[in-house]
Amino acid sequence: MTFSGFHDSDFETFTIDGLDERMEAIQTRIQPKFQEIGSELVNFLSAHLGNEVFLHIARHARRTVNPPKDTWLAIADNKRGYKKHPHFQIGLFDDHVFIWLAFIYELPSKKEIGQMLMDSFPEIKSLPNDFVVSLDHMNKDSIALQELEIKHLERFRDVKKGEFLVGRHLPFDDGRVKDGEIFTNIAKDTFQTLIPLYQKALQAR
Repeated sequence: MTFSGFHDSDFETFTIDGLDERMEAIQTRIQPKFQEIGSELVNFLSAHLGNEVFLHIARHARRTVNPPKDTWLAIADNKRGYKKHPHFQIGLFDDHVFIWLAFIYELPSKKEIGQMLMDSFPEIKSLPNDFVVSLDHMNKDSIALQELEIKHLERFRDVKKGEFLVGRHLPFDDGRVKDGEIFTNIAKDTFQTLIPLYQKALQAR
């Protein structure tokens, strides 16, 4: 099977009531697609990074009542997990797809990586104009790269719950999302653009 893109039924998953019912839809509709595109992106990143990386697909195992509002795959250089490491993500909310380089609050070396991000502020600001930033992976809102200020990176460095994710958002009705080959190429381009920042983070941790 090759990745065929994300379609309306994938996004409609997040309108299904009930934890079990929504999880079943995530597992049958979305996770097989994550496996397909994730396998290709693992190969792509391994080749460009020169070291092995591993695919992790969100299981939402801790949830007991509330159904997930989003779901994602993550790619990291650790086989056992990704949350404590700089990692790449692709995922869905009900209204968009996100393609991220993610630094979330579980990072044990947040101060070091935060300082690296502050030192790399001009480089981050020079990323493509359609890039966006999130300061909370639980919140589906993002800010335009042009709105990013050094204080946001300072908060990531100094506040325990601070996070920093950078990449692209594509609306659910964007035709590029529905075309597997086009979307995969956008994901590869996004990740390739962010590899220098990712490698700096690995050195800083």
